[in-house]
Amino acid sequence: MLKQYLQFKLSQKLSPQQIQLMKLIQLPTQAFEQRLKQELEENPALENGKDDLENDYDSDLDNSNDDFDNNETLEKDDINIDEYLSDDEIPDYRTQVNNYSSDDEEKTMPYAAGTSFTQHLISQLNTYRLNDEEREIAEFLVGSVDESGYIRRELSDIMDDLAFTQNVYTTEENIEKVLKIVHQLDPAGVGARNLQECLSIQLHRKDKTQDTELATSIIDNAFDQFTKKHYKKLLQKFDITETQLKGAVSEIEHLNPKPGGSYAGNNRIVEHVVPDFAIKIVDGELELTLNGRNAPELHVSREYNNMLKGYKDAKDKSKSQKDAVIFIKQKLDAAKWFIEAIKQRQQTLFITMSAIMHYQKEYFLTGDERNLKPMILKDIADEISMDVSTVSRVANSKYVDTPYGTKLIKEFFSESMKNDQGEDVSTREIKKILETVIEEENKKKPLTDETLASILKEKGYPIARRTVAKYREQLDIPVARLRKKI
Repeated sequence: MLKQYLQFKLSQKLSPQQIQLMKLIQLPTQAFEQRLKQELEENPALENGKDDLENDYDSDLDNSNDDFDNNETLEKDDINIDEYLSDDEIPDYRTQVNNYSSDDEEKTMPYAAGTSFTQHLISQLNTYRLNDEEREIAEFLVGSVDESGYIRRELSDIMDDLAFTQNVYTTEENIEKVLKIVHQLDPAGVGARNLQECLSIQLHRKDKTQDTELATSIIDNAFDQFTKKHYKKLLQKFDITETQLKGAVSEIEHLNPKPGGSYAGNNRIVEHVVPDFAIKIVDGELELTLNGRNAPELHVSREYNNMLKGYKDAKDKSKSQKDAVIFIKQKLDAAKWFIEAIKQRQQTLFITMSAIMHYQKEYFLTGDERNLKPMILKDIADEISMDVSTVSRVANSKYVDTPYGTKLIKEFFSESMKNDQGEDVSTREIKKILETVIEEENKKKPLTDETLASILKEKGYPIARRTVAKYREQLDIPVARLRKKI
């Protein structure tokens, strides 16, 4: 049985302009420049630079609407939010153009060409006498080396892959034999299957001294005790003095635990951070500026405005002319929307960062992280009467150039906790004090988390041991046992 009824539903839909603005706000400077370039390429009604033309586009656009019959007006479909939030809004074929002349300036960024880590290792194999099977195995092993310089696979798995992919049927013994040759390649330690083997390879290739021989024995025969820093057991096991052990440990500490990193990192493209804001101290006061690359000069194309005027003045209007003017109006609308969105982006960025700067004024004047006040997104959102999500978009991917270095804005946000006087203090302040206490501790007897909690309590920060452990892990500081030194 069919039933018909009315249902009232309250829903909120974002306009294209709102969506466009949100996406622009979250872009850092470099990504914003790419987005700007893309828009200029796709919309011929949008131009870069100054223009003295008065913006009479609105009146022309309204008047031109009178020339259309009711059945020829554009119908706007409901906005599909998913389409606007997609990362692939525009197909590649729409941005491909081939209208460059041979005189056009080449503006692409050249990349440094270099030999890859794998090619570097394979070239060294040419200095060894290997039969066909051994060479295939050696090249396969080199191809299995990761960026850190390790082969993190079992020999049985490698043997199976050689059979299935290279049609090479061999044994684990033969692979082990060829692996020994790979271990002779540079950088020392490459091709190791674990940290112990990596350090052992490097020590065996060093000149023989009392320290290196003892270090080799420790790594080969007491690696577990060494990693757990059971120094007393090592002294007893090898019947040595603390001075001898200290010399051996020093040799081990100078080894490279990631031999591939020293080579592979040389060919990586360096990513430069472009600050979105700059804060300077002028006559004891803070001065905030927005990176000029975030404030481009854009205007609506004069030619496109003239096209609309030409259509308005024309007596006979054909169907093709009407289709053309619809296209022109769409491009002009898009250009106006984009220019307005950029202006709102500039204003939003400046207002948000200005509120953050004044909220953390004491820190920006001194550079002391202990002066950072507890601050969450809602604090700034309430102060500038904007949504929390807007503040988050500004803070999450933007950098500010300060007298104390370039900082990620979200680093200025932190939760609060009460000290023994009932005052709100930033967790960043507590972490800084914790870091300082650990730096000044006696490394022969590092402080446990329980002791650290007691020290912080004496300083006026009553926090539990598990909270100390959490902050220590966030600071990437190991437990007391692993901080111990001879």
